[in-house]
Parts: sequence; structure tokens; C-alpha cells
Amino acid sequence: MIESLRSEPRSLRSEPRSLQSEPRTSSVSWVASLCWVTVLLDGFDLVVLGAIIPSLSEYEAWGLTTGTLTFISTLGLVGMTIGALTIGTLTDVVGRRRVLLFTVAGFSILTLLCAVAPNPFLFGLFRFLAGVGLGGALPTALALVNEFSKKQGGGSASTLLMTGYHVGAVATAALAIVLIEPFGWRSMFVAGALPAVVLIPLMLRHLPESPSYLIGRGKRAEAERIARQHGLELGPAPAADAPAAATVNPVRTLFSPRFLRNSIAIWVTSFMGLLLVYGLNTWLPTIMREAGYNLGASLTFLLVLNVGAVVGLLIAGGVANKIGPRTAAIIWFAGAAVFLALLSVKISFGIYILVFLAGCFVFSAQVLVYAFTSANHPSQIRATALGWSAGIGRLGAICGPILGGVMLGAGYAVPWGFYAFALVGLLGAIAISSSRVSR
Repeated sequence: MIESLRSEPRSLRSEPRSLQSEPRTSSVSWVASLCWVTVLLDGFDLVVLGAIIPSLSEYEAWGLTTGTLTFISTLGLVGMTIGALTIGTLTDVVGRRRVLLFTVAGFSILTLLCAVAPNPFLFGLFRFLAGVGLGGALPTALALVNEFSKKQGGGSASTLLMTGYHVGAVATAALAIVLIEPFGWRSMFVAGALPAVVLIPLMLRHLPESPSYLIGRGKRAEAERIARQHGLELGPAPAADAPAAATVNPVRTLFSPRFLRNSIAIWVTSFMGLLLVYGLNTWLPTIMREAGYNLGASLTFLLVLNVGAVVGLLIAGGVANKIGPRTAAIIWFAGAAVFLALLSVKISFGIYILVFLAGCFVFSAQVLVYAFTSANHPSQIRATALGWSAGIGRLGAICGPILGGVMLGAGYAVPWGFYAFALVGLLGAIAISSSRVSR
């Protein structure tokens, strides 16, 4: 089975390439836009529970304790881990388009059910199941948008896509200010489910299947039709006696000698990357208050951090296109380590610049790992590789808030909390540097 993938003809492994003539950019833009909105829902999920926790803790009908709220928060992340590992793999079996439709619909329905949950048990269950759907949507969207990108193997497709994540986070925080006080915490979940009313019909009409996936499943004629519609060019048809790619087991292939080294490097790096993302989003304001900054400044730091994230994503994509996503990821993780360590230095206005630069490097670093994963795996196992990267990374997302909480509880958050997060960034740089670019 592994030999069949290793020996498959070059034409089967080839990805769509841009035509020399002007492509139909409007069609490709539909793919990028629909996937971007899907990732925006992930940004909604990142912020929504934190936004409603103060209201939930005062909701007398449920009488939730801090421990129960923490457990519910963790359930969603566990669901995302399971979804990324399982649905990401399923994407390579049944197709990108079908899985993305299913996951967006499932997440939206379950989010709406959160709005009418009668008790904490069902609320936590719906959050867990919604996390499963959303966890599978991210690797599917990443695989699809990269396979319709003009720049195969670059980083701009992934980084531009992931700006939706931070736009969604900022928009959700703004919605919380507008909705929660007059309409209650349940209104946030109604708002989170509403995009599907428009998104799913648009997906049904405008979202195509990936030609790379179709070629891997032996559907050459359909792949050629979609490629023509979207301004993509396919390589020559495989020989009649070519081994069938459909027989490849994508999970087993990730553990094969050809891919195992990169698999481990990517998993470790993703763990470190999402540990930083979730750890800093959870605890940065509190750590900055411990460092002597006032509450208003501490909350502003979180805003500046996420503004830096969007700017960093836009820059990182262009850099990755020029030097490759692996090299860019090494630089970005190392930069994150440097600027996180520098946050331990208490200075006046310059601290905002340091927080901004930390945001530029921390969030983009993880997205560059996704770009590298996409570029260095053939289409038959790409979504599985992305799913495992995101899934194991979610374990880091669970550990990030724990690390910050432990440092704060022990009284070592300043300056050692900054150094601890900086060490995580350094470990991420070392891990991704141990990978190798596929030839």
C-alpha cells in the first residue's frame, strides 16, 4: 500500500497549476471566500465561551461553579481534537466539498441547540459535538483552499485563509458587547448559527470538489471539467496500469518511513504553536496586570496582540512564498520566542510595540506549519495530514491555559511566565527545523 503511493506516476501526484492564460478568478474567489467564512466560525468559537462566562456564572437557574465552567470549556477543545483527527481523515476518503458542507451544517445546528439547552449537561454535550464538527472543518478548508491556490507550495493561501480566524474572534467580542446585556447569553449562540443560513446555500451552488482529490479517486473527467471552470491545468493522464491511489490508507501512510519524520516534527510543532495561541489569549491580560499594568492597558494588550496577528499573517504568507513555509516557520517561531521573552521587560509605551510584534510572530507561526503540511503531502493524504496536525495541536490548546494558570497560581507568572512561553516558541522552532522538504 505504501509502495503504491511511493511509486505512483508523477502525473498522479501533480497538483493543479495555474494556466498561462488569465484564470477565472471569480470562481477561485468563491472557494477562498467560502472557506474564509468557515474559518471565521472557528474564530467565533474561540471567543464565544469566554464572552459569556461572566453571564453563565451568574445564571442562577444553573448554578455553575468555576470547575464546571472549566470542564465545559475543555469539552469543546476535546471535541475539536477528535473532529480534526477523524473528520480530517474522512475528507481524504469522501471528498472536501461534502465534508465541509457536513461540518458547517453540523456545527451550526449544534450551536443553535446551545442557545436552547435546558441544563448544563446538554449544553456541555452540544458544545462537545459542535467542537467535533468545527475541528473537522479547519483542515478541510485548508486543504481545499490550497488546492485551488495559484501558488502551490507557498504560504499565502493558508495565511490569508487564517485571517478569518482572527476577524471572527474580534467580531464575536464586538457582538458580545452589543447582544449579551439586552438579550442574554443565549443570543450569542443564535448569532453564531445564523451564518449557515447564507453560507450553506452558497456552498451548494459555488463550492466545487478539488480536482486533486478527484484525480486521486480516479475521476479524471470530472477533475478536468472543474479545472477548466476554475482556470487550473492538470498534468497528463496516468498510465492505464498505474496503481490505484484509492487503496492508500492515509493514516497508515503518515506513519510510514517516508512521512514519519515530518509527521512527528509537524505534530510537535503544532502542539507548541496552539499552546501559545490559546495560552496567550487566555492569560495575557492577567499576566500583564501581575506585571504592574492597569486593567485597561491589560485588555488593550489583548487587542493589540490580535491586531498583530492579522498583520503577521499577511506578511508571513508573502515571505513563505519566497523562501518556503518551512524556513518561514522556523524564523517565525524563533521570533515569537524572542519577543515573548522581551515582554518580561517593563517599559512604558514601547510595550505595545513588543506585544504587537509578539502577535505578528506567535499566530502566524502555527499557520505556517499548516502551509508546510499542505505543501509537503500529496493530495491523497493532505487533509489527513492537516487534520492530525490540527488535532494534536488542539492538545496544546488545552495545555496552554493550564500552563498559564499554573504559573499564575505559583506566583511565577512575572517574569517566568513570559520565559515559559518563550521556551515553547523555541521548542517549536527546533521541532519544525527537524522536518525536511519533500522533493
